Amino acid sequence: MTCPFCAKKQTRVIDTREVGDAIRRRRECKSCHQRFTTYERVAKTSLLVVKRDGRREPLDSEKLLGGLLRACAKRPIATETLEQLVKDVERELYELGQAEVDSEVIGRHVMERLRELDDVAYVRFASVYRRFQDVDSLAEEIEEFKEWKKRKAELEAQLPLEL
Repeated sequence: MTCPFCAKKQTRVIDTREVGDAIRRRRECKSCHQRFTTYERVAKTSLLVVKRDGRREPLDSEKLLGGLLRACAKRPIATETLEQLVKDVERELYELGQAEVDSEVIGRHVMERLRELDDVAYVRFASVYRRFQDVDSLAEEIEEFKEWKKRKAELEAQLPLEL
């Protein structure tokens, strides 16, 4: 490791800790005795998103978060919750083990999570993702969503209560 202060290559590790998805190392230069911190993360392979028009572009978690922020505007949802949602979706996409993923697959993953999180955000995201052509299509989606919520509530009512 090169020292950022004197550019010598002789350093030693003083402390190592796991921090989230990274390893934090405190280092000390053997020449100038300055201390500095480094982080090690697994380098992810680039995941390409195949758009509806056939274009391919790298997966951009900031772009995904931006779409979620727009769908959740003025809703009682913490930004941290949306950031975690993006991380979870990203992890699921990498777990598919494919170099390319259709934007439709990403949209489905996001919609599944939004459905659990917030009704209005779900409908907002669905309206953009599904490109509804008219009000009737949107109303159909809302009715399907209501049916899903009803089935979910019935299933939850059947489950035994945990003590």
